[in-house]
Amino acid sequence: MDDDGEQLAWRETYFVLFQANDRPTLAQVEAAITDASSRLAVSNLEANDDGQFVSAVVQAPEDSAAMEISYEAGELVVEQSTELAKRLRKQLDDEQLARLLRADARLDVMHFERLAEGFEDDAQIAGEDDEEMFADVFDPASLITVVDALAKLTGGLAFDPADGDIMA
Repeated sequence: MDDDGEQLAWRETYFVLFQANDRPTLAQVEAAITDASSRLAVSNLEANDDGQFVSAVVQAPEDSAAMEISYEAGELVVEQSTELAKRLRKQLDDEQLARLLRADARLDVMHFERLAEGFEDDAQIAGEDDEEMFADVFDPASLITVVDALAKLTGGLAFDPADGDIMA
């Protein structure tokens, strides 16, 4: 993902769970992201032979962030969605639960922080831990914008695996 030799550090991955027959085209994904914010730039776009989305990279320079988005489908996604529905059934309304139980595809949104040169060395010299440095320079706003745009596009549910919750 990193063509310029700069350092990127993975921070988190969010999922957007939806039905495979709602799989967007590459053009739809690009438009949804660029329409969501002028601060985002989409590159490394890949589609299958039918023009459906496979993967892309989103750059958010002002947030010191980048995201890699990829499409996944199949039995593993069905199992994950079913397990998630069981675990969250008391927290979801009927419509959300039904959508989750029908989900057989997902978009993985891997969120990376763009590190300044010498970032790790500077943090250790200053006595700061990773979380303190992370809080000082990294803004997750672009991640939320992208995940929300993809959820709206696909009619899907955004899931934060770190919290174990569906994002409202």
